[in-house]
Amino acid sequence: MTTPAEILAELEPLGRASYRKVLFNHGIQEPCFGVKISELQKIRRRLKADYRLALGLYASGNYDAMYLAGLIADDARMTKRDLQRWVAQAYCGALAGTTVAWVAAGSPQGHELALEWIEAKREITAAAGWATLSARVSVKPDADLDLPELKQLLKRVETSIHRQPDLVRYQMNGFVIGVGSYVAPLTGFAIAIGERIGPVTADLGDNACQVPFAPDYIRKVQQRGRIGRKRKSARC
Repeated sequence: MTTPAEILAELEPLGRASYRKVLFNHGIQEPCFGVKISELQKIRRRLKADYRLALGLYASGNYDAMYLAGLIADDARMTKRDLQRWVAQAYCGALAGTTVAWVAAGSPQGHELALEWIEAKREITAAAGWATLSARVSVKPDADLDLPELKQLLKRVETSIHRQPDLVRYQMNGFVIGVGSYVAPLTGFAIAIGERIGPVTADLGDNACQVPFAPDYIRKVQQRGRIGRKRKSARC
């Protein structure tokens, strides 16, 4: 049985100082080796889904290990308590918007927790909630989605996005893009919402990341003929 300590020992020599600098500019903190995602994906393919190992890696507090935990987590086995612990330990937008959201979206508790998290006063938790909602629409068949609820959530974004903290604004904007791109019956509605919202800005750290204008992004997906095409997994 592979242990978290063994994986951490494997990860450390794969770290690169240049990539650590990039990660730090995105809000990542020590401990962090700076392992590129391509290297983490190689390890993921070898380990496959491993519930216990994922929990141990995330609990280590090492960013590379926490990200890898999201790649190998067995979503179906993740309990509500597990996911609540993960979102509480997420200290930056990168973990909230990727690792936590991806795993929550694939779990049976994802929908319930997403709606709970978006009500949180803690910025990172609320951002994780919106990111989870975005991830869910990208992988769940439309028949498994509550379209009236999604419309209400879009309306909520319209009326509140500009009053939210940076990370929440960013993920709310991503939710508009996600619904417009992956839920064909709501594409036009999402574009209209995005037009009324207008450009969204957010301070995402000392990096070149920008907030895309949702209607333009969705229209590009339309032009490629990919509206409504679901992903096999929210992970990337």
